[in-house]
Amino acid sequence: MSWYAALAVVLVTVVAMEFVAWGSHKYIMHGWGWGWHQSHHEPRHGRFEKNDLFAVVFAVLAIVLIGYGRLHAPVLAAIGAGMTLYGLLYFCVHDGLVHQRWPWRFVPRSGYLKRLYQAHRLHHAVPTRENCVGFSFLYAPPVHQLKDELRRLDSVRR
Repeated sequence: MSWYAALAVVLVTVVAMEFVAWGSHKYIMHGWGWGWHQSHHEPRHGRFEKNDLFAVVFAVLAIVLIGYGRLHAPVLAAIGAGMTLYGLLYFCVHDGLVHQRWPWRFVPRSGYLKRLYQAHRLHHAVPTRENCVGFSFLYAPPVHQLKDELRRLDSVRR
């Protein structure tokens, strides 16, 4: 596999992972995986939360793909590398920027990062697994759309 093709697979995988993450977040983490994810919607005590186990699962999958792919199928190694790059972006944006799990604090004042920050905060506006909005991690829908959806879901709940 040429390095151009490998790079293309890595980049396509990064984009595809946003869709995988959205679906995993909405249907697994807020579904049958709520037992792990619930810790992410509660105040954190200590450095880690049970929800971090999802990152471990994805990391193990990426490591297996890279290891197997280097020996037998380079395209799988490129997919694993794309998953790893997505995981790094997720760690920086979600854990670092949005949830301030780093020793320094930065709250964006404008632009895309502010919209991303606000979108994820709106996701956490509902303390339960139902009626949440904004399940993506690196894509942020317009904040007014998320607020409208929260209002609609709140009126349905009543």
